[in-house]
Amino acid sequence: MAAPTETAENLLARIADAGRITVLTGAGMSAESGIPTFRGTHDSLWSRLDPMTLATEDAWRADAALVWGWYRWRMALVSQAQPNAGHRALAQLARTHRIALITQNVDDLHERAGSQVLAHVHGSLFALRCFDCGQPHAESLPPVSADAVPQRLAPPRCQACGGLVRPGVVWFGEALPQAAWQHAQAATRCELMLVVGTSGLVQPAASLPMRARQQGACVVEINPARTVVSEIAHQRIAERAACALPALVAALDPQRGSSPAI
Repeated sequence: MAAPTETAENLLARIADAGRITVLTGAGMSAESGIPTFRGTHDSLWSRLDPMTLATEDAWRADAALVWGWYRWRMALVSQAQPNAGHRALAQLARTHRIALITQNVDDLHERAGSQVLAHVHGSLFALRCFDCGQPHAESLPPVSADAVPQRLAPPRCQACGGLVRPGVVWFGEALPQAAWQHAQAATRCELMLVVGTSGLVQPAASLPMRARQQGACVVEINPARTVVSEIAHQRIAERAACALPALVAALDPQRGSSPAI
């Protein structure tokens, strides 16, 4: 990592002194664990399907088996992936600081790294529920290989009403989960917000950094590429999450590591 600068030292002081820190993570956080983003590519026949057309209620009504098969492939990808160093660093930070973790990701890598997620604003792949009545579905699913030949799979049936069980993600055109969004909005009342690996393009979650800034928070972006968040961030760390976050956490301990490059 680069040698400490005055700016980096100021950032470390802000984090050390902050009573309330909110972390907002996006797809770039999980991409380093091998999980493709909607805008990325993956060496699979499933990746040739357009998520923009599959992740909708209309697609489910038209061909639930196709949509379920695609989501079961995504679940398999997530299940075989492991939390990266960035996930583990956030879990470590939460042991010494008051952290509110908000994620746009639908995987469980934060939880498996040891973090407590305050809000999955776009839902979770694994929070299954009935499409018709909304009843949660807790039964285990048969294993599916991420390398298997793509195929349609019949969704399980709801034990309460017999309807088809769907993944608990937010599809295009759907409202965010009310409780999760309320938690996310409340978390913008913080002293510092770390915005990690998100493009800042997907609303309404993209409004959270500006909301935090307007309420007096210092906004810090961690992303190798410039985004719309870059325009409002007080500081940027132009590195990948798996590199920047461990360095940042280590630098908070004077006996470990150097400051992240800014």
